[in-house]
Amino acid sequence: MRVSSMFRGVFLALAMLAVSVPMAHAATGTVRIKVVKAGFIFGGSGGSGTLTLGGKTYYLSIGGLSAGLVIGAAELNFSGTASHLNKPGDIAGVYGAVGAGVAADHGPGIITLGNQKGVLLELTGRQRGLLVNVDLSGMVISLK
Repeated sequence: MRVSSMFRGVFLALAMLAVSVPMAHAATGTVRIKVVKAGFIFGGSGGSGTLTLGGKTYYLSIGGLSAGLVIGAAELNFSGTASHLNKPGDIAGVYGAVGAGVAADHGPGIITLGNQKGVLLELTGRQRGLLVNVDLSGMVISLK
């Protein structure tokens, strides 16, 4: 019984190590995004950006759709971090958020989003334009 208990302890320790190793290698990069969003009831957005990771810069393409109350147009310029990246391609994916907000000239913006690969974007920036929205938004980021 004592050997069995020791075996279980070693197995548990190895299992915990196996789970922690992928997270230990996860990196954090710097992200810059510029998006133009416009709509009337339904909205769309498109833009571009960069991911800087490990001294290299990767170019991003951004697109999205909104459904709900969307009236107006705004340009959004965000910068921040992308964390939990095991490789640059992990940033590619679908990011979703349910949001409510009003963007007027030079309004501040803060957003935190995650994708299906566990990547977390923490962005701050500015919105310019007039956009009133209470909508369900989705954003797709891909590497160019």
